[in-house]
Amino acid sequence: MSHHNRTRQPSEDDEEDDPLDRILKKSGCADLHYKVQFCMAEKQDWRQCQVEVKEFRECVEKNKTKPPEKT
Repeated sequence: MSHHNRTRQPSEDDEEDDPLDRILKKSGCADLHYKVQFCMAEKQDWRQCQVEVKEFRECVEKNKTKPPEKT
């Protein structure tokens, strides 16, 4: 029996190809999204991250009303 490493190794381009990352960067809300993630990882309780969640939600809502950027 051979042992093959069948796990896909992420390339450096994978992060840039992530649709969520692209959307967050275009919206201008990426930093706030990362603040929410950091808080949740640190506190292990989303209820303790309500300030960060609120800021991120407000950013997303504000950017929903913006016309889409032409690419």
